[in-house]
Amino acid sequence: MTTTQLTVAKLIERTHKVLQLEHIESTKGLDRVIENPDVSSPGLAVAGYVERFPAWRLQVLGETEIMYLRSLDPAVRRRHLTTFFSFAIPCVFITKGQLPTEDLIELASNAGIALIKSKLKTNEFYTRIKPWLEEEFAPSTNLHGSLADVFGVGLLFVGQSGIGKSECVLDLVERGHRLVADDLVIARRRGTDLLIGRGHERQRHHMEIRGIGLVDIPSIFGVRAVRQQKRIEVVVKLEEWNQSAPVDRTGLDTETKRILDVELPMARVPLNPGKNITVIAEVIALNHLLKFSGVDPAARFNESLIGHMRKRPDVTGYLREDNE
Repeated sequence: MTTTQLTVAKLIERTHKVLQLEHIESTKGLDRVIENPDVSSPGLAVAGYVERFPAWRLQVLGETEIMYLRSLDPAVRRRHLTTFFSFAIPCVFITKGQLPTEDLIELASNAGIALIKSKLKTNEFYTRIKPWLEEEFAPSTNLHGSLADVFGVGLLFVGQSGIGKSECVLDLVERGHRLVADDLVIARRRGTDLLIGRGHERQRHHMEIRGIGLVDIPSIFGVRAVRQQKRIEVVVKLEEWNQSAPVDRTGLDTETKRILDVELPMARVPLNPGKNITVIAEVIALNHLLKFSGVDPAARFNESLIGHMRKRPDVTGYLREDNE
């Protein structure tokens, strides 16, 4: 699992267009590390009450805060700001393109905390920066496998090298499904139970097919054959056929795979000559959709069979009388 090491300078570099940022150059602190994706208004902290001040968050001074500071007596304002900047704040944003007071710039500079102006309104600023920070700080990992969108279900194909993951996905693409990533899948967790997979930006939806080489999927099959990212919903593990290995014949014993602390259902598919793995992959996706709608075919069949056996008096009588 990888984590993000984000500095104030990197944040400005990556978001200066979307957030319309301008660094007030007389303030320093661009090398400060942002360790938390939370961003909020300082609230009562600018009024001198800092008992519950979350100083580890990115701070935003909106029009209300700036107008309040301007309304204060200069000595009182300076005292409050001195207390405010005594904390190790990552940086301070000022929205709506407002001009900070001279003492605000001075005290921020003395504390080594960057002041950054944004032309956006405060609400719009929050709307844009919060998803960006959540994405930036989301845990991620690199997976060896191939990811495809099959009937709207994200299937992650895993297995040993050369077992046929890419060939299976290529066949799915030919049948009208969509490639997300081949060989290297970058998985990122959003929230507590959502995994999003995408390919490396250098891949550009290329696939390596043994014996052919690199294949440009959108150039051959069209742009509708690919997508940039997809939620990973089912892990399909391709394995070599082993006659002595136990195999789930009913689907009642659901196996799972944990990725970034997210439990995903996993289907093991043993490969032997003549097996149509593409159709099996489609059935796995359709079966997942069926379970998602509240219908579990294996469980329903098992309940029906048990109910039928309980209704047969001859069967229950036999079970009661059999003493062997």
